[in-house]
Amino acid sequence: MVGERERARHWRYAELPDVDLLRARYISKTFVRHTHEHFVIAAISQGVDVFHHGGSDQHAGPGSLALVNPDTPHTGRAGGPEGWRYGAVYPSPGLVAEIAAETTGIRGAPGFTSPVLDDPYAVELVHRVLRAADEGNALAADTLLRVAVTRLLRRTGGPLPQRTVRSAGGGVAARARAVLEERMDRPPTLERLATELGTGPFALLRAFRDAYGMPPHTWLTDARVRRARRLLDDGTAPADAAVAVGFTDQPHLNRHFTRIVGVPPGAYQRERKNVQDPTVGPPYRR
Repeated sequence: MVGERERARHWRYAELPDVDLLRARYISKTFVRHTHEHFVIAAISQGVDVFHHGGSDQHAGPGSLALVNPDTPHTGRAGGPEGWRYGAVYPSPGLVAEIAAETTGIRGAPGFTSPVLDDPYAVELVHRVLRAADEGNALAADTLLRVAVTRLLRRTGGPLPQRTVRSAGGGVAARARAVLEERMDRPPTLERLATELGTGPFALLRAFRDAYGMPPHTWLTDARVRRARRLLDDGTAPADAAVAVGFTDQPHLNRHFTRIVGVPPGAYQRERKNVQDPTVGPPYRR
């Protein structure tokens, strides 16, 4: 591994509009606790990806996949000093539901029941999707993606549990989330938020963690990065996006964005702008 360095490309292919794509080599990279709006299907080719998920550390090594459902808190880091290399596709919930309805008998919103699956063939399918996208082969990219998702759903798929707010604590957490979404650029302190909602700070903290798997301040950072991604996709400059979502400045956005998305906002936006440009190639191949 001498001479290896961290590098990543996070992009979209115009012919797969509901899918984010990633190819990465990380060594000391650490992903903080965060969520995704899309599914995560990460195919590990070298090293071990360790990610905290569902209350414990999961280990995905070569020939296996890390699978995370939408809005599921998780982290990420290397399982050894050599780091890890992987390719990932992030299909939207709508696309996965469409594939599940056509190819499986899953009732309700589909999802993955296991966070790690040992399946070298599915790993290869994911990397073939990325290569097809690199080459501008829309037919192959779409076909291989659907075959891969179908295979994974048939092997470890099932209906996602429905999230319903039944307890008083759950209702308080939902109201707190709504306040933070509305006032993302000027959020209240925990004490003020609790007072507004007619509860105590620690009661609110417990309720929020129970409902969303992370404390309010961690959730807010994750939500800010999500909204920043949408602004960058729409062409907003990183500095302006930073202020719009409540970060103090662009370096503040850069730090959190990179720890959640895996690439800096400027690199992320450049790839989005180049989505129609077939001359823009990947930094490396598997």
